[in-house]
Amino acid sequence: MEITNPAFNYDKYGKQYSGQRRTDPHIATFINEALGDAKTVLNIGAGAGSYEPEDRYVIAVEPSIAMRAQRINNHKIPAIIATADNLPFDDKAFDATMAIVTVHHWPDIRKGLQELRRVTKHRVIVMTFDPDSLGNFWNAEYFPEVIEVERQRYPTIDFLMEAMGGKTLVEAVSVPLNCVDGFQEAYYGRPEAFLSKEVRKAQSAWGFIAEDEQERIVKRLADDLESGAWDAKFGHYRTQPTFTCALRLIIADYD
Repeated sequence: MEITNPAFNYDKYGKQYSGQRRTDPHIATFINEALGDAKTVLNIGAGAGSYEPEDRYVIAVEPSIAMRAQRINNHKIPAIIATADNLPFDDKAFDATMAIVTVHHWPDIRKGLQELRRVTKHRVIVMTFDPDSLGNFWNAEYFPEVIEVERQRYPTIDFLMEAMGGKTLVEAVSVPLNCVDGFQEAYYGRPEAFLSKEVRKAQSAWGFIAEDEQERIVKRLADDLESGAWDAKFGHYRTQPTFTCALRLIIADYD
């Protein structure tokens, strides 16, 4: 399968997104620490408002009407309608800018990152998944079709570092067993979650796979859960406190 447009249609498929994708406190500590002493923060691809710090002045940018509506329902600040590659802000308007699991949706990632740098005084942070590490999760054995979609959509870490410029640091982010932000790695110890359509709908990669094909793919996991084959091979994940796989935080400083 060749992905020609990486963007997920949140207005059509993401109306219940925030029910599955919420701020996980453990992951939030990585983001809050990375923001440092920034007082003004721009959140790009802000979605329903996950990970927005409550102790700083935040401006949110979100192009999807469905996601903006969920922000209001979640008592978050209203978002400005714009996209990363054409931001309606002056140069160096914000102390820091954050883009959390969003760059893989952008049609022109380099231009978007250049815009982030333009409007930021000190630091840009990008949370994403490393496509070269996606195969280190057990779901690559059960859902190779999904992994292939993800590998096509996620930019490499080297590309992001080069495009962001400045002095960059890459940090591997661990995921807790009870993670409430329902991306794929969040369920490393709770495999039954993938049998739920609602869970899969909140993971954009599944949106590139036809529903009948999804059922065929998921049946592999369902059969092994029923037979005990999954637990025989991967059952130790059910009690592993954290899992570090492909989630990355890239920090770029411009001072």
